[in-house]
Amino acid sequence: MDPVVIPILVAALVVVFLVAATVRIVPQARRYNIERFGRYRRTLQPGLNFILPVADRVNTKLDVREQVYSSDPKPVITEDNLVVNIDTVLYYQITDPRAAAYEVADYLQAIDQLTVTTLRNVIGSMDLEGTLTSREEINARLRAVLDDATGKWGIRVNRVEIKAIDPPNTIKEAMEKQMRAERDKRAAILHAEGERQAKILTAEGTKQKDILEAQGTQQAMILRADGESKAVELVFQAVHRNNADAKVLAYKYLETLPHLAQSDNNTFWVIPGELTEAIRTVTTAFGDQSAGAGPSVSTERADTAASADVADGDKDNVGAPEIEPNSTLALDAVAAADEAAKQAAAAVSDAKAEAEAAGETRVPGRRPDTAGS
Repeated sequence: MDPVVIPILVAALVVVFLVAATVRIVPQARRYNIERFGRYRRTLQPGLNFILPVADRVNTKLDVREQVYSSDPKPVITEDNLVVNIDTVLYYQITDPRAAAYEVADYLQAIDQLTVTTLRNVIGSMDLEGTLTSREEINARLRAVLDDATGKWGIRVNRVEIKAIDPPNTIKEAMEKQMRAERDKRAAILHAEGERQAKILTAEGTKQKDILEAQGTQQAMILRADGESKAVELVFQAVHRNNADAKVLAYKYLETLPHLAQSDNNTFWVIPGELTEAIRTVTTAFGDQSAGAGPSVSTERADTAASADVADGDKDNVGAPEIEPNSTLALDAVAAADEAAKQAAAAVSDAKAEAEAAGETRVPGRRPDTAGS
């Protein structure tokens, strides 16, 4: 080998080493701390940078992006002397690479320990229920304390979140029982309210039903009374318009008497005092049909019996005599009633014939005489 080539190769290798030792390329979102002879010199920014070989060296390489640090669960005692395990999540960012490298030896451990102590101070003033329901307050107090303490370390704490709060198993069981009891209580209250509302609605419905039924009964009675009143009025007008005589009225009177004894509640029957008068009217009215005979013997005997009763001083029973079953008056009354029934049939036929004849001979446009005329 040529002796001149060897020095050239050595010089080239030295130049390459010097260039490699001089040039530093820093990636984006990275920061390099440079020391010269063991003393901090400067922080290299992203891009191409030059340093003095041998004299300068890179001490720390830091990532200035926002990072997430999740700590292990830490036991914390609450105000009511319950131990709970709290797991936190920390979001931080390096703002000063020099302070992060030279102000604290291990900033992650320092942040973790500061978080634990702050949690114990904050939660130590709260009971378990307040701890479980005051996460926002705990997060805000943690962030304020950590941001103030880590500012001089060149670190900014952006957010602190409590990931989990785990009370002891016995406390969990007690909390579950309490929640179950609260749910049962609410269910019982809702059930009672439902039954109360149902009873109220049922009572209201029953009340409305009774009212409507009473109103319906009242209306029915009113309509029935109006119908009966109109029926009676029509009958009254028909009787007076057709000018019914005493024969028809006496027959209808005798025809109505048997209905008085048809009730099951009647134990005896008192014959009205007008019976003899009605029988006399019927028999005398159709006296012409009995071959010119005088007043019937039955009528005379009935009048004689009634006069005898009055003569004996039984004035209270005048108009309503009671007939003994085996007396001669009872037999005469029965015979007279039979005779009156036979004669009443003929009287009805005669009354219908007379009514038809009167209707044919009535003058058109002339109103019949009424009872009030």
